[in-house]
Amino acid sequence: MIIFIRNQCFNTGLFPSREFNLPVITVGNITVGGTGKTPHVEYVVSLLNDNFKLAVLSRGYMRKSSGFVVASTASTAEEVGDEPLQIKKKYPSVEVAVDAKRVRGMKNLISYNPELEAVILDDAFQHRWIKPGISILLVDYNQPLKNDLLLPAGRLREPVSAKNRAAIVVITKCPPDIKPIERRILSRDLNLFPWQSLFFTTFSYGEPLPVFPDAKSSGAIESFEDNKPFVLMITGIASPDLFAGYLEGISSGIESVSFPDHHNFTKRDMERILKVWKSINHKYKVMITTEKDAMRLQFLSETEPEIKRNIYYIPIRVRFVKKDGEEFNKQIINYVRNNKRNHIISQK
Repeated sequence: MIIFIRNQCFNTGLFPSREFNLPVITVGNITVGGTGKTPHVEYVVSLLNDNFKLAVLSRGYMRKSSGFVVASTASTAEEVGDEPLQIKKKYPSVEVAVDAKRVRGMKNLISYNPELEAVILDDAFQHRWIKPGISILLVDYNQPLKNDLLLPAGRLREPVSAKNRAAIVVITKCPPDIKPIERRILSRDLNLFPWQSLFFTTFSYGEPLPVFPDAKSSGAIESFEDNKPFVLMITGIASPDLFAGYLEGISSGIESVSFPDHHNFTKRDMERILKVWKSINHKYKVMITTEKDAMRLQFLSETEPEIKRNIYYIPIRVRFVKKDGEEFNKQIINYVRNNKRNHIISQK
């Protein structure tokens, strides 16, 4: 009832949604748990970064700072959050900022860099105080909206009808070989309006990279090519199952040490990881974590040298199924190109 009343207040204008005089793209979801939000934000960033002056505004979840903070490549996850830091490190030329109050954050961001030509709002589908030009809603292939319920009975933050606010819906984490009939069933179940676009994406995984580049490698990672090593998987993400499935395919076995999403690692956590690591009796073994977890792990000062020598992360990137990416790219680029305006805050 509270969610219904809140949305009605925005729909009727009782709560005003602020418009800004430049292209604004929102990427988010209506479920708890991971839908692959950060890789999709990064996809949009990579799509626009070469031709537009771009910024990403995030809440900076689980950071220890407050207020408006502009990220730099020297920032820490404690200062700006793990996901904004990951984006900044990948795209140093993109302005990345965090603020729990998005309207204030937008004002500060535009004042900080008046030349901005577009802003991506990270994880802001529910944040209706700002009116975006395009809303991208992410839906996990493994968690269809059709069968879900509102919290606490299910995983939904809002009713399924909230999908109607999205201009673009992306079903994420699809099998790379998803069949046309399954695409049609998923499309039918979503029952989108004609003006809404539906796309399907999957993940592709990169080569393992050291979490601590300055630490001398044990060399175990090199055995991936010749001998499948045993993997100690370390995760602090909402949905590690897909990542675990990938690691099972490239390893001789997996042991897992899991933590809650956005977990801030401690010395005690490292002791627990090291204890499990030493209990693994395998000639070739390696620690693997996610890219997001690496953002938090690499700033932990009290990490054992043995962990530093053996821990790697695997970057992931979004790949559209079949030719979906061509139409998605066209919609996003045309929107930004056709809506560039004077970089002045609208009075609406």
